[in-house]
Amino acid sequence: MAWPALGPGRLLERCGDAAPRGMTVHDRTRLIGRLPISIKGAPFASFLTLCEINMPSPDADQVTSHFRHTSVLLEGAVDTLVHNPSGIYLDGTFGRGGHSRVILSRLSEQGRLMAMDRDPQAIAAAEDIDDPRFDITQREFARLAEYAQEQGVYGKLSGVLLDIGVSSPQLDDPERGFSFMRNGPLDMRMDPTQGESAAAFLARASESDIANVFKTYGEERYAKRLARAVVTRRVEKPFTHTVDLAEVLKVAHPAWEKGRHPATKAFQGLRIYLNGELDQLDAALEGALEALAPGGHLVVISFHSLEDRRVKRFIRHHVRGDTHLPRGVPIRDDQLNRRLEALGKGMRPSDEEVDANPRARSAVMRAARKRV
Repeated sequence: MAWPALGPGRLLERCGDAAPRGMTVHDRTRLIGRLPISIKGAPFASFLTLCEINMPSPDADQVTSHFRHTSVLLEGAVDTLVHNPSGIYLDGTFGRGGHSRVILSRLSEQGRLMAMDRDPQAIAAAEDIDDPRFDITQREFARLAEYAQEQGVYGKLSGVLLDIGVSSPQLDDPERGFSFMRNGPLDMRMDPTQGESAAAFLARASESDIANVFKTYGEERYAKRLARAVVTRRVEKPFTHTVDLAEVLKVAHPAWEKGRHPATKAFQGLRIYLNGELDQLDAALEGALEALAPGGHLVVISFHSLEDRRVKRFIRHHVRGDTHLPRGVPIRDDQLNRRLEALGKGMRPSDEEVDANPRARSAVMRAARKRV
């Protein structure tokens, strides 16, 4: 068995009690149980060295499971989405197919599921679904209305599901460059063949542009300070890898939040900006509303406040209708152009689901029905 010298990013994530304030912790019991040292009383540097020497290389099945994706709010989302087993549904964010597979299990022989994803790896993951009721295309979910038109089902969909954000396989694969916990190329693109990488953006953008991305899309309070640190460091050496950027952000950040790595919000901001995620979401919501049949269900799962506020605002606007008219103006209810009915309030994962899948903790599901 090999004993590799793993990078500190992975070690900090996995070696629970040795991780400094702000680091995420996973699998601590299994891995710490293998280490022939006592955590208590051991200096962090010493423990880290021992981890590098004594951490065994993972077995093949462990590597495979490491990149598996656990769909969040799986049962709740599918229960809300599938109201007609013979209907036509669209999964706008296939990912690794967790939701799609359950949707297919709920459909009759007459039912149909269309799926889409812009990530080539997601399309590859769909190859093992051998079902005549299933079809998938590689494109952004912002183009779901276009996809529905091509398939002749525009205005006929029984339901649309959107599971927004980055998937676990994308986070866990160092080569994708999404995670500050695993060292890899500084990329962050959902589709690696399209657009600008994070490394390219940080190499050319002005300090104010970088700060704006951190602030606007990452809601980072210390955006200007972090942007200044990035620009100062890139003069000496360009950023090419994730852990390198994370270390600079960590050192520059003046106030670490408990339970959160100081680079979290900046990385989020970069990812959302580079992939145009908020514009994509806005276009997808509008497209879904038009592509749904009367009575069709829209189900959206989001993972941070920027996304959730947009979804909530969209549903509220179409539930209330055209409310911009002055008070007292007589108007019939049908003239308000109310197009949606909310299906309950936002749903969050149970404590049991969060315990089993810590990445689910920030998820919110919102749903609405298109008015008849």
